[in-house]
Amino acid sequence: MSTPNGFPQHSGVCVTRSMEGGAVQDLHAKKAGKAAKKEAGDGGALTFEDAPSVGTSFNETLKLLPGELKANMKIKSITPRPPRKPRLERAASLDEKSWRKWRRFRTSQESLTDPNETSSSNGSLQEASLSPPVGARASPCHQWCQQNSLRGSLDASEASLLGKSRGSTSDLGKRASEISSAFGGLLRGKAFAGGKPRLSQVMPARPLPPVELNVASHPLRTANRIDSDCVDYRHYSQHKFGRVSSSLSDTRLHGNGMVYDSCSTDSMKSTFSLLTPIRSKDVRSRSYLEGSLLASGALLGAEELSRYFPDRNIGIFVATWNMQGQKELPVNLDDFLLPTDPDYAQDMYVIGVQEGCPDRREWEIRLQETLGPHYVMLYSAAHGVLYMSVFIRRDLIWFCSEVEYATVTTRIVSQIKTKGALGISFTFFGTSFLFITSHFTSGDSKVNERKLDYNKTIQALTLPKNVPDTNPYRSSSGDVTTRFDEVFWFGDFNFRLNKDRETVDSILNQNPETDVSKLLAYDQLTSEMSRGSIFKGFQEADIHFRPSYKFDIGKDSYDTTSKQRTPSYTDRVVFRSRYKDDIHAVKYSSCPVIKTSDHRPVFALFRVKVRPGRDNIPLAAGQFDRELYLIGIKRRITRELQKRREQKDQKSSSVCSIS
Repeated sequence: MSTPNGFPQHSGVCVTRSMEGGAVQDLHAKKAGKAAKKEAGDGGALTFEDAPSVGTSFNETLKLLPGELKANMKIKSITPRPPRKPRLERAASLDEKSWRKWRRFRTSQESLTDPNETSSSNGSLQEASLSPPVGARASPCHQWCQQNSLRGSLDASEASLLGKSRGSTSDLGKRASEISSAFGGLLRGKAFAGGKPRLSQVMPARPLPPVELNVASHPLRTANRIDSDCVDYRHYSQHKFGRVSSSLSDTRLHGNGMVYDSCSTDSMKSTFSLLTPIRSKDVRSRSYLEGSLLASGALLGAEELSRYFPDRNIGIFVATWNMQGQKELPVNLDDFLLPTDPDYAQDMYVIGVQEGCPDRREWEIRLQETLGPHYVMLYSAAHGVLYMSVFIRRDLIWFCSEVEYATVTTRIVSQIKTKGALGISFTFFGTSFLFITSHFTSGDSKVNERKLDYNKTIQALTLPKNVPDTNPYRSSSGDVTTRFDEVFWFGDFNFRLNKDRETVDSILNQNPETDVSKLLAYDQLTSEMSRGSIFKGFQEADIHFRPSYKFDIGKDSYDTTSKQRTPSYTDRVVFRSRYKDDIHAVKYSSCPVIKTSDHRPVFALFRVKVRPGRDNIPLAAGQFDRELYLIGIKRRITRELQKRREQKDQKSSSVCSIS
């Protein structure tokens, strides 16, 4: 391989230019002897008097040079230095120009005759034009390259000439003269210094970034590099929300072999979507209609659970609302189902309604329209005017068991079932859930009747039916809430405040914000739960909202009718778990913007721990209400188009008045 100066590349000691010019020229003349005699020919070519003896005399010269050079030259190692400032230099001499011209011509001929020996003619021209003049003052980088080329020529010239002995004597002579001329030109040092200004080599303004061995190196990855604003998304979500996004876990990607050990997971995040990646073997063999008893391929097992929920916690939205039987539904349910406080929507939505609207199907369509295409209605049930709807993320329907429901009537005399309970249960992975919505007996002083409603519900609610109990050893036949891992009970419990209206109003006026601790001191449900007479084993999150009952319809004022009912916390959400700290309440609040009823909706957000299960239970097989889904999505699209049309019409119909 040739260096930019045309010499063979070799590793060895660098020869500096600090040698004395006269001694080196004498040495060169002594060793060359009768072998070479420079003559100026056409194109600057070099000729020899005795061509047959050129090889022998030049070989002897190269053999004797290294030993004598050590005695007449300073030898030291060269370290590359940054480029110096541009200096004014004289133009190259005629000898140098002729050598360049002859070098370009000779190299182009060699490339045409022997393509394996040299590079293309275009490359040779570029090489000759970019290389600095031999012997001219250049940057330290060029000096280093020239010295390396000289160093290599001392030991490799003989082998190069011997390897080319098959060619003609004229070719051999020309090659020897080429090396001899270039060697002499290099040793002359500053012989080619001129007055023409020449610029130094262009160097980068700052050091180039190091090339990393990482296959996902940021300097190398430019087309697929993740956005810098999203690099710390995982740490940000952990710090703020306490849970990693249920898409990809860096540790799982490394552990399962999906990412090379030294590879950055940025490449995975920029390749996969936010959904969990699906393995090819699962697509080939898995049937989501039934599970597998093998631990490795279990649909509800630990491996599958960790893929979707690395921290094994899901988000659940639970809401209750007494609609007062109103036909008119709120214009917008976004503030109710999708509060702005949490940045992310939940994995599961369970909404219970008491005294529901006459058109139950319309209510469910409105729920689907609000939640959008990411959610499907897993199940819905009704008991008179008690409604319950369960929505779940669309990609999680495969991990649910069959859904079961049961009802209890607490007021037998009434033909319309306005009081009672409705329960829905199912197993998600290996954790069983029970959701109960109730409407207890009303009346300020009917606390005992409400406790009877509770006792009747836990005894008469026949759940589960076909889905096996996850822990039968901790279950009781007399209490349905003990037969499930996680239980959420919500509804219009009708427990009131044991205080007159004037006192309650004065407390509300003194604390217009969220300090309602004085009101809770008179709450009937809080008192009964502390005694253990109702909701045994249940908990309730701290209340920081105003009483949800009773309002004037369409207004923010409490009851102004002649009855002057006392504001109370009638709408509640309580929960219990078989295992300690499985349920964590994130938020507990009401929705004051919905004013179509005398009750305000109340909702709670929970983080619930989920455990892996076994595929020995009847699965839901991905069933959901497809007809409702299509209607809700069409409504959503129509609403968006109508909104855009109204905005467009408003802009086009605006009138400008000039005063």
